[in-house]
Amino acid sequence: MLLGNTFQNVKIEATWMTYVMIAVYFLILLGIGYYAYKQSTSTLDEYMLGGRSLGPLVTALSAGAADMSGWMLMGLPGSVYSTGLSATWIAIGLTVGAWLNYILVASRLRVYTELADNAITIPDFFEKRVSDHTRVLKIISGLVIIVFFTLYTQAGMVSGGVLFESAFGLDYHLGLILTAGIVIIYTLFGGYLAVSLTDFFQGVIMLIALVLVPIVAMLKLNGLDTLNDVASLQPTNLDWFKGTTTIGIISLLAWGLGYFGQPHIIVRFMSIRTHKLLPAARRIGISWMAVSLVGACMTGLVGISFVHESGQPLDNPETIFVVMSQILFHPLIAGFFLAAILAAIMSTISSQLLVTSSSLTQDFYMLLRKTNIQDTSREKEFVLVGRLSVLLVAVIAGAIAWSPNDTILNLVGNAWAGFGAAFGPLVLLSLYWKGLTKEGAITGMILGSITVIFWIIMKAPEEHAAIFDLYEIIPGFLISLISTVLISMITKKPDRRILDEFDEMVYIVKN
Repeated sequence: MLLGNTFQNVKIEATWMTYVMIAVYFLILLGIGYYAYKQSTSTLDEYMLGGRSLGPLVTALSAGAADMSGWMLMGLPGSVYSTGLSATWIAIGLTVGAWLNYILVASRLRVYTELADNAITIPDFFEKRVSDHTRVLKIISGLVIIVFFTLYTQAGMVSGGVLFESAFGLDYHLGLILTAGIVIIYTLFGGYLAVSLTDFFQGVIMLIALVLVPIVAMLKLNGLDTLNDVASLQPTNLDWFKGTTTIGIISLLAWGLGYFGQPHIIVRFMSIRTHKLLPAARRIGISWMAVSLVGACMTGLVGISFVHESGQPLDNPETIFVVMSQILFHPLIAGFFLAAILAAIMSTISSQLLVTSSSLTQDFYMLLRKTNIQDTSREKEFVLVGRLSVLLVAVIAGAIAWSPNDTILNLVGNAWAGFGAAFGPLVLLSLYWKGLTKEGAITGMILGSITVIFWIIMKAPEEHAAIFDLYEIIPGFLISLISTVLISMITKKPDRRILDEFDEMVYIVKN
């Protein structure tokens, strides 16, 4: 049986073919970046939002690919491989959260950001939504983006380094540099259009990989009876509730709360051609997500039997997808699947770099220069600053990722919680409550961020109170939501212009 081969032998035989496939993949990405660069990227609106001209297919798959980073092909299968079916609660929480994000946020945000003086960043929208002339809200939300996205981008670069190290035996740092370098090039020059088109391409690759790998593995093992084999190795492997706790299940489901506050995902809603196309995007996006997450979870489950049958040790559970794809498939196909992991990693990194760049440019640089996006005489200057910001954030994230000290899933989880708590309640209240004030928005954002950071610090020691096992997004989200509402209720009400703009948004969405 093929499973009797050692992973090391397969890797040696596959090296040159795999490199060819990866090289082809890189060339396609660079080609897309060049195409986007030759299109119109002369204005900041075009560079950061693609001129709000994308269709539902590209919007849906680019949102999905930007969302499902390397953790879906490495972190999630590794978690399921380690703990069994109980780890799949996170997939349920994420699918429900993404669906609610389309239902509750997508249409209103697309319409409102255009009405609010064409806001192209989330901090810019917050400022205009509550008419904050002090700029405090924009500065704080911009800082949240820069801090948490730098950490988030670091997680993606760690994934790239781990991939090259486990699949090719290359130095981790060389893999990190290769991953970051390609992303920087096409993001820096092609802007939002390049990021969206590459994300679409990468989303297709990820879907194919996550469908084929578990199916072929089951056929090589024992067909559908493979799951019985998994259960026989350890009964808890196929038990939804064993191996976890009530707090653990609630924490995994709570990942879905994070969607409302993820700038690199909700910015996709802002870039679609019209809000009327969003229902089509939702159907495509949620279908893609559901199939991909099932594939990722099945990869982890089948991987339990796969590793047992092969008799091979698996030092790092987060490499289970890499191991299975390399042993099961022809080297060229195996190279394609490695490209799928790179696709997941790079799609998220590029989206995060662009959102952070837009925040640095519009929320800080323009503020220092005492100008705004309507100053058309400085369009080239703004785009140049945006590109330099991409490079700056990538270098800082790469420096942090140089010496990783946590799992990919935990790194992603911390940043996900930070955005979900800081921005999630504020996004929802901005779109559904007229009574929101700038004082409430600022208070909620600060307290939500602080709560997440405090929770992470408190659960770091091995000996900590059981309550700190709860995923930090839950207390952060609740404290942010409650404080925003309470402070808004006791501060000055919004002026008539804000109320009229809100009513106009609701009218357009409903008609």
